[in-house]
Amino acid sequence: MEEILAIFVAIFLAELGDKTQIATMAFASKYGWKTAFFGAILGLAAVNIIGALIGDKLGEMLPTAMIHKIAGVIFIVFGVLMIAGKL
Repeated sequence: MEEILAIFVAIFLAELGDKTQIATMAFASKYGWKTAFFGAILGLAAVNIIGALIGDKLGEMLPTAMIHKIAGVIFIVFGVLMIAGKL
């Protein structure tokens, strides 16, 4: 249960105020909060199941430290691309 809480807090804080939340607000203004909420849940669940399955397989193939380093490099690359206006 402690792991689930840690993952919840990390994802909640990472997603707070991001473009997905803004898009959900826009959809809610057009379709109502229930439709936007359930659509957002389904969309996020689909994306996260893909990430969880890939992460599970990567965890079987690579050491955790290497996965963390690769993820860090990917975040840095995306950050640089965003600053450069490429994303």
